[in-house]
Amino acid sequence: MDGAGRIEDVIATLQAEFKERCSVNADVRDRHGRGESWHPVAAPDMVVYPQTTEEVSRIVCLCADRGTPIIPFGAGTSLEGQVQAVRGGVCIDLSQMNAIVAVNHEDMDCVIQPGVMRADLNAQLRDTGLFFPIDPGAECTIGGMVATRASGTNAVRYGTMRENVLGLTVVLADGSVIKTGGRSRKSAAGYDLTRLMVGSEGTLGIVTEVTLKLHGIPEATAAAVVNFQSIDQAVETVIQVIQLGVPVARIELMDDVSVDAVNRYSDLGLSVAPTLFLEFHGSIAGVQEQAEMVEALTSENGGGAFEWSDKAEDRSKLWQARHNAYYAGLALKPDSIGLVTDVCVPISRLADCIRETKADLSQCSMPAPLLGHVGDGNFHVCFIMDKDAPDQIEEAEGLHQRMVKRALSMGGTCTGEHGIGLGKQELLEDEAGAAVSVMARIKQALDPDNILNPGKIFTSDSLT
Repeated sequence: MDGAGRIEDVIATLQAEFKERCSVNADVRDRHGRGESWHPVAAPDMVVYPQTTEEVSRIVCLCADRGTPIIPFGAGTSLEGQVQAVRGGVCIDLSQMNAIVAVNHEDMDCVIQPGVMRADLNAQLRDTGLFFPIDPGAECTIGGMVATRASGTNAVRYGTMRENVLGLTVVLADGSVIKTGGRSRKSAAGYDLTRLMVGSEGTLGIVTEVTLKLHGIPEATAAAVVNFQSIDQAVETVIQVIQLGVPVARIELMDDVSVDAVNRYSDLGLSVAPTLFLEFHGSIAGVQEQAEMVEALTSENGGGAFEWSDKAEDRSKLWQARHNAYYAGLALKPDSIGLVTDVCVPISRLADCIRETKADLSQCSMPAPLLGHVGDGNFHVCFIMDKDAPDQIEEAEGLHQRMVKRALSMGGTCTGEHGIGLGKQELLEDEAGAAVSVMARIKQALDPDNILNPGKIFTSDSLT
C-alpha cells in the first residue's frame, strides 16, 4: 500500500472508531497546522480528539502499523513551529483530556491530564491554598508546557517545568504506555526519563498524564514598575537584585519599543523608556522588605519613581499587559507577522548581550520590541514583519542568527524556553555539537520509524 493509501486507511479506521471526535474538515485541519510562529501553515490530514490514555495508545498503534506521522497538539501557542504537520499525518488534539485527576493537599502535588489549561488549573486550586506557578503568559495547556519545557515570568523564583514536573504517563511510538517518575520529591532510580520527556516537543512520546509539584499561595503579593533612562541601568539593577539574593518572584524587562506597544494596546500610561516590572511574594513584612531593597537599588542605578501596589486589580492589569506584549507588538504594524525568538545567557553577561543586541536592532528596518524574563538571563526579540515581505524575513533571520551566536559566545543557549521546533534546528547543532548525534540516537531508539512529530528538533542530516 502506498503512502496515500495508508493515510486513507488510517482516516477510514479512525472515522469508524471515533466518529464525531475526529475531523478532516479543511478549516479544522488548518487551525491545527499552525501555532503562533511565523512559519507557514502545514495542515495534518486528520485531527482526532482522544479522551483517555487507552485511546491515544490505540491511535498511535494504528498509525505506527502504517507508518503515519503523528503530531500532538495542545492549544497551538508554540513559537517555533512545533505543531506544523510538515509531513501530513494525524494530529492528536489533547484538549478533551482535561481532567484534574487528583489534588494531594498534604503533599502539595496534583495529577492532571495534558489538556488542562494552566489558568483553569489555578482557578480550581485557589480554594486549596495552593497554586501552580509556571506562567508562560499564553493561554496554554499543561501538556504543551511539558513538551516545550516552558517557564515564564515566575521562573526566577519557582523554576521551570523541568523543576516542577514530578512524573508522567507517556504513550511511546509503538503504542506502549510507560510511567516515569512519581510523587516523591526525589529519586535515584535509574535514568531520569521524566526529564528526558520534558522538552522533547512530542518527538519521543505523547504525554497523557502529568504529576505536578504545587506551591503555597503566598500570604502577600505586591507588584512594582520602574523606568530607567537607559537599558543598561535597568539590566544592571536586575543583576544586582539577583546577585544580592533578593527573592523576587518576577522581574521582567521591557525596552522602550515594547513599552510604547503595550501602552497603545493595553491603555497604560507608562513612560516610554526601558522599564522593569517586578512582583514580590511572601509574608507581609517580607514583601515590604523586598520592595524596599529593590527600590533602593533602582534609585542607585538612576531609576525613576518606584510605583508599587498590593492591590489585586493593579497587579492583574500590569501582568495582563505584559502577557499581551506579543499581540501589542503585532498591533504596531497592521497585517503583520511576528518572528519571535529568545536566548538565555549567564546573568553576568546579560547587560553585554542586551546592549549589543539593541545596537543591532537600532539598524533594523522593522519594529523589533525587546523584552524578557531577565531575572534568569532570558530575553526575547519580536521582529514585526510584513506578511508578504521576504526581504524582511531574511533581515530578521540574519539578526536572529547574530543574536544567537552572540549568546552562545557568552556561554548561553539558543533558546531559554521556546524550544527548537522548525526554527532553531541548525542553531541547536551550533550549540550542542556532537551531542546532537546522541539526541538523534535516542530519538531513533524510541521512534525508529520517525513518526512522532517528524521534522522537528533535528535536521534531516541529524537522523541519517
